[in-house]
Amino acid sequence: MKNTMFICSLLAAATAHAGNGPEFDAKHLSQDVKVLASDEFEGRGPNTAGENKTVAFLIEQFKAAGLQPAGDLLKGQKNVRSWTQDVPLGRFEIKGPVKLQLHDAKGNQELKQGDDMAVRAAMNGSKKVDFRNAPLVFVGYGVNAPERKWDDFKGFDLRGKLAVVLINDPDFETGTGDFGGKAMTYYGRWTYKYEEMARRGALGTIIVHETAPASYGWATVKNSNTNVMYDIVRKQPALAHASMEAWIQRDLAVDLFKRGGQDFEALKKQAQTRNFKPVQLQGVTLTASYAVDAQTIVSKNVAGRVVGSAHPEQTVMYSAHWDHLGVGLPDAKGDKIYNGAVDNATGIAALLELARAYGKAPAPQRSVLFLAVTAEEKGLLGSEYYAAYPLYPLAETVGAINMDALSPYGPARNFTISGSAKLDLLDQLIAKAKQYDMVYAPDPKPEAGHFFRSDHFPLAKRGVPAISFGSGDDWIDGGLAAGHKSEEDYVVNNYHQPSDEWKAEWPFTGMARDLGLLYGLGRDLAESKDWPNWAQDAEFRIIRDASASKRR
Repeated sequence: MKNTMFICSLLAAATAHAGNGPEFDAKHLSQDVKVLASDEFEGRGPNTAGENKTVAFLIEQFKAAGLQPAGDLLKGQKNVRSWTQDVPLGRFEIKGPVKLQLHDAKGNQELKQGDDMAVRAAMNGSKKVDFRNAPLVFVGYGVNAPERKWDDFKGFDLRGKLAVVLINDPDFETGTGDFGGKAMTYYGRWTYKYEEMARRGALGTIIVHETAPASYGWATVKNSNTNVMYDIVRKQPALAHASMEAWIQRDLAVDLFKRGGQDFEALKKQAQTRNFKPVQLQGVTLTASYAVDAQTIVSKNVAGRVVGSAHPEQTVMYSAHWDHLGVGLPDAKGDKIYNGAVDNATGIAALLELARAYGKAPAPQRSVLFLAVTAEEKGLLGSEYYAAYPLYPLAETVGAINMDALSPYGPARNFTISGSAKLDLLDQLIAKAKQYDMVYAPDPKPEAGHFFRSDHFPLAKRGVPAISFGSGDDWIDGGLAAGHKSEEDYVVNNYHQPSDEWKAEWPFTGMARDLGLLYGLGRDLAESKDWPNWAQDAEFRIIRDASASKRR
């Protein structure tokens, strides 16, 4: 009780110190997370009854907050919008058993889906994946980066072969080199590796899982890759996806290399240099057979906005993803519902509370959009679709503030963002945080590639100044030790697992305080005539500058 009273008094002091902004209700945040993460919502999987319940709940809350519908234009009605944006997606599900068999000079070995390998449903249009004795070729980190004079392939022909590739970047382990040191570049992401092998015509890609460079354990890999897969609808899907996309346990990979006459660690060190060349594992092949059900479905982004009083065509955006993994493989307790309380019912609860605050306040000069996106867990697909087909022009989008997996605990002395991007939006957030006696802490794990894993990224890569806000780790009650322990416990025991469930003891006082900061930043942007930009040396600056003539 004393700790609770202490935190509440600190929270009240911080709010008062921050000025006359709205107060945010920790109990309301808790209730929204409780509802969204309940078994009734079935893990909020896209194209399920859980989606229908989630979308209906969000529309109800946006209406109650006083927002205007901001989705697709209604057919036959000029300037009249719905509450949702249709997001057409390819839906891919493995049907029946996954048969996997390794072959070498000593014989055959059956592999188990989910335990030995995590094989994704094919997204290249194939109804059945069926190949025999495919050769395995180690391609290092699978990077082709001409601007860094780096080529892991050296002209090797991957057609008809399975590419075995390491996760993250070549300089992850040493911390120095051409790929940002410990900070992950896009070349380190599994999405890039799958895409690059497909571009090169590989039969498949098998990523070697290692916990540190992946930034999560095998349970996350298994749960995220063995259920239903989704992708945006593509004209030529085979250019983005090979027939097989999979992960393999590290120990099994080490054994494979040994069977093929190679030393895994020695080849891994070679792969950290420009001189690396692909190595075929001699005498080791893989046979695979499984059926794939491929369909096209329509999921929904949910959008509401406050219309600007002076410049309604200019947009400040808040976003969060409403989806999680739905119903999947059972855990040790038999629980099959992936409730997604922290990831990302917390972000949606924050979005709703911000919407309520804006709905009660006078309209700012610029419009403010509240966007709840679908299929983040399937590869940022809802935000990717919005960025490709924006409801409001990206050139006139002032900035985007995304919220993903916020802390349900007490307040911290600091905050962070995903990745290490340099942009005016961060400078403004740092300045605003001083009013709350909060400081900026750089992403503590830039090697995890969080910048490429949140819904701000599809907007950022199209030039929109965008950040994904992260809760701080230096807790007022317990310091860095408590913050780090909580984060580690979540990643190891709950992330992408059925155990990510709402807890009655969560106070949500930290999130309530942080929302004051995010409201203040968004409100400043919405009342301003300025246009924040990326730093001069940021990779997205040139894209943003190209649309400068469209901003007044």
